[in-house]
Amino acid sequence: MIILGIETSCDETGVALYDTDRGLLNHTLFSQISMHSEYGGVVPELASRDHIRRILPLIRQVLNKAQRELDDINAIAYTKGPGLAGALLVGASVAAALGYALNIPVLGIHHLEGHLLSPLLSTPAPQFPFIALLVSGGHTQLMQVNGVGQYRLLGETVDDAAGEAFDKTAKLLGLGYPGGAALSELAGQGRSGKFKLPRPMLNSGDLNFSFSGLKTAVLTLINKQSMDQQVRADIALAFQEAVVTVLTEKALAALSLTKSNRLVVAGGVGANYHLRKHLTQKAAQTGATVFYPQLEFCTDNGAMIALAGAMRMQANDTTPNDSTGSFTVRARWSLSQSKNDTFNN
Repeated sequence: MIILGIETSCDETGVALYDTDRGLLNHTLFSQISMHSEYGGVVPELASRDHIRRILPLIRQVLNKAQRELDDINAIAYTKGPGLAGALLVGASVAAALGYALNIPVLGIHHLEGHLLSPLLSTPAPQFPFIALLVSGGHTQLMQVNGVGQYRLLGETVDDAAGEAFDKTAKLLGLGYPGGAALSELAGQGRSGKFKLPRPMLNSGDLNFSFSGLKTAVLTLINKQSMDQQVRADIALAFQEAVVTVLTEKALAALSLTKSNRLVVAGGVGANYHLRKHLTQKAAQTGATVFYPQLEFCTDNGAMIALAGAMRMQANDTTPNDSTGSFTVRARWSLSQSKNDTFNN
């Protein structure tokens, strides 16, 4: 069974073909970073228009490289939400139109489910059940995952997510867009121990997160300093160390609470080298194993959506709908309450 995956939730157009027998056949991604960098952040209308320009050529490119035709596709999976409504509508409408024309099922996939399952594209892949630390854009969550579609929320951020805190702190330090990657690069030049920042909710007694106060602490620190490049790097490192410590300790607490020994880390912040190194070392001390997606699958991508769609199809975990080719998107959508849609055209 071959699944076409389409991802258009924000500022990256991702397309992939996944074969349930052979694995990932091909995938491609077009990033809009250079366009949005002129504005210091994502402009939703520009994002939607660029998805329209890119999506069909990218689908043709993936099919050609995989040496497949449209008629070889057995189902289509697209990102239904959460994300920018206009951007989501581009992927949803193309998926629905192709599904209707080819008379094949179309599945709406939760964006975070794609991230959560993305480590399964790597080798070795984690086995169910496991704990997942999702650190993607505006989301920071800990989930207990017992199987496809079987997700229980253990904890989440009560304000800014880790990714948002990275971007906002980067802006305070005068860095460009995307801020998270720029801040991590700057932190590599920092001197550990020069500044001490708070570890929000580290001892809260639950598995929730909070990072808005950390951003405020950075602002207060900046206002007290005579800033130069080295000081900026020292502050960036202190900020990164604070976030990594909180994410690590909360993830280990989730493993202990659920008596689990497998942890999956997924999402854009999951590409952070310092987080990977620190979390892997700390988890090993408790006998736990941490699984990460390949770096190319940490950002938004079509491969994770195609995989999630394939796993949903194999598990028969879909909800039949009408055959009119209609579709919906959900800009806001809780993963723990999600129920995907299949359009049996």
